[in-house]
Amino acid sequence: MSHTRRHFLATSAAAAGIVTLLPFAAHAAAHSGDTFDTDAGPITVHPVDHASIVLETPAGVIYVDPVGEPAQYSEFPAADLILITHEHGDHYNADTLAALAGDDVQIITNPAVFDMLPEALAAKASKIANGENTEFNGLPINAIPAYNTTEERKKFHPVGRDNGYILGFDGFRVYISGDTEDTPEMRELTNISLAFVCMNLPFTMDSNAAASAVSEFKPTYVYPYHFRGKDGGTQDPEAFAKRVGTDVEVKFGDWYGS
Repeated sequence: MSHTRRHFLATSAAAAGIVTLLPFAAHAAAHSGDTFDTDAGPITVHPVDHASIVLETPAGVIYVDPVGEPAQYSEFPAADLILITHEHGDHYNADTLAALAGDDVQIITNPAVFDMLPEALAAKASKIANGENTEFNGLPINAIPAYNTTEERKKFHPVGRDNGYILGFDGFRVYISGDTEDTPEMRELTNISLAFVCMNLPFTMDSNAAASAVSEFKPTYVYPYHFRGKDGGTQDPEAFAKRVGTDVEVKFGDWYGS
C-alpha cells in the first residue's frame, strides 16, 4: 500500500488535495500512472489528455480514444488493442490512429466509426454495437450504451450510436464511459472496480449528475475525466469528489497538464 496525493490540476494553478491510503492501488513512478494490483495481474493507468487513456494490462497495452500528436504516446509501450468510443474529434482521429496502429494491433470501434475507417485501418478493426460483446486475448469486452438524455443535448450523442466499454479482467471490471449522461444503463452497472466517468457541458453531463450516478453504481475507484467544456461548461473534479462521498475512492489524473 502507498499514499497517494489527490489533486486537481487547473489551468492556472494546482489545487492541493488530501492524502489517502489506498487498499490496493500504488502510485507508479513511470508516466505518473496509478497501478492497481488485481487477481489478473497489475493494471497501470496513464492519463494522456482529456478522453485519451493508456492502460497497461495483463491482456496487453490498451489505448482508449487516442487523439492528438502521436508524440504524446512515444513514452508508452505500443498498443496491442485500441478502443474507440465514437466519432468526435476528441475521441477519434484517423491520422493519429494510423500513426499508432502497428502491424499487430487490433482496433475495436462502434459501428459508426468502423464505417469511417480508411481501408488500412479497417483491415485491423472490428465493430461492436451497444449491448454486444467481444474479447481480446481472453479479455471480455462489453459495449455499454453512451448517449445524451437531456433534450437539447441529444444532438451530440444520440441513442444507439456511441459506446462505453466494460473490460472484464478477472476480479476487476473496468468501465470507460465515453461521452454520455447518467443513463439508466450506467446507473445499473454492478461489480465495477474502476470507472472513468465523463463530465462537461454542453456535451455530456455536469458533475452533480456524474456524482449521483457514481454514488449509485459504486465502483471501487473512479477517475473523473473529459471534464473541460465550453462557455463555462468545465466541471471541477474536486466538487465531483465531494458529492460522491466516502464509499468510492476518487482518483485524480493529470489530463490537461500542470
